[in-house]
Amino acid sequence: MIETRPFGSTGHDSSRVIFGAAALGEATQREADAALELLLEHGINHIDTAASYGESELRLAPWFREHRERFFLATKTEERAYGPAREQIRRSLERMGVDRVELIQLHCLVHPAEWDLALGADGALRAAIEAREEGLVRFIGVTGHGLTVAEMHLRSLDRFAFDSVLLPYSHVIMQDVQYAPDFERVLAACGERRIAVQTIKSIARGPWGSREASAATWYEPLVEQSHIDLAVHWVLGEPGVFLNSAGDLELLPRVLDAAARFAARPDEAAMGRLLSEQRLSTLFA
Repeated sequence: MIETRPFGSTGHDSSRVIFGAAALGEATQREADAALELLLEHGINHIDTAASYGESELRLAPWFREHRERFFLATKTEERAYGPAREQIRRSLERMGVDRVELIQLHCLVHPAEWDLALGADGALRAAIEAREEGLVRFIGVTGHGLTVAEMHLRSLDRFAFDSVLLPYSHVIMQDVQYAPDFERVLAACGERRIAVQTIKSIARGPWGSREASAATWYEPLVEQSHIDLAVHWVLGEPGVFLNSAGDLELLPRVLDAAARFAARPDEAAMGRLLSEQRLSTLFA
């Protein structure tokens, strides 16, 4: 079983691995149901999806007829204006067949102009707050990608009391001299304010480049169990974060297996060998 820890100040003890339901975007219901059994076997009690993840919300709906109370459920809206965000939040609930979600997140909020709109008077944040007041959601978070996301999250946290953030975190991205100190500042701020920190791209190897994609992820992932072990254990070695699983169902058992065996963060020598032997590179320029 995978350990649980308090998810910020929400009052929920979430599994250290959160199921990234982007992996269900193009899955059949049979494939999705098999994933549910795997989650239950490993004690995963937190699911993260989004309105933009293809069929994901629809694939989750049958699970919640029987297992709704087992999961802390999070979804996202990528809309920036109040009206479209309000509509999308309600549509997500309809698609999943639920009357509420625990967490609604403003999805990939990185571009400054979009940030100004989403957090403005008639932006998506207003729709999220309204949904919280109506009991449709309990908590509000913000997510993002890229090398500037940590800096943008700090701006977001200064503007509003978000309950969670989500951003990239791996050994290779923390070699970036711009990103690493910004991430550390986010981690420190969230620790002080009891804000949950979710992390993505833990097992990313690098961009596909000219290679033909052989996984559902938009980046090339690590695939060997020993390599995934190192990457997952390195992330889980930071006690203040949660790890969101990759968007490929074939990789899910390997990530869960690695997390179930986590004991300590690998040393820098082991991570250095992984970095050089697998030619890891950051996904973001």
